Amino acid sequence: MGQSLAKNLIHLIFSTKERRPLLDDAVRESLHAYIAGVLKEQESPCLAINSVADHVHVLFCLNKNAALAQVIMQAKKGASRWIKTQGPRYTDFGWQNGYGAFSVSQSSVADVRQYIANQAEHHRKVTFQEELRAFFNRHEIAYDERYVWE
Repeated sequence: MGQSLAKNLIHLIFSTKERRPLLDDAVRESLHAYIAGVLKEQESPCLAINSVADHVHVLFCLNKNAALAQVIMQAKKGASRWIKTQGPRYTDFGWQNGYGAFSVSQSSVADVRQYIANQAEHHRKVTFQEELRAFFNRHEIAYDERYVWE
C-alpha cells in the first residue's frame, strides 16, 4: 500500500482534580470550544464534546501520526491554562492526572455522540464512578480502585 490510512475514534473521559464541581455554565461552552481547538491544532478533530460539573467527555479522531497520551496531555494542559484565566474561582483549577480513553467503532459514532450530548440527564441517575466502572468493564480494562479516583 503506497499510503498509510487510519481512523482511530476515541471516547475520552477526564475529571477535574478531586472531582470538584467547577465546570459551570459560565465556562462550559468556551471550554468545549477551547478543547476542540487544541485537538484541531493536533490534527485530531473533535466530533463531540460535553461536560457536567466535574468531568468532560470528548469524541475525537486521533491523528494517525500522533500518540494518544500526547494528544490528551496537550488538550488537558491547554484547557487548564485557559480556564485559570477565567476568574478567581478557577485560579487553582486542575484536572485529575489520569483519564479514560476508549476505542469507538465507526458504526457506534451516532450512539456515542448521543451519549455525550445527554450527559446532564445521564448523571441524574448514574454517578461518575458508576459510569467509569461500566466503561472499564465493557472494555475489559483491569483497574485498581485505590488509584482510579485520586
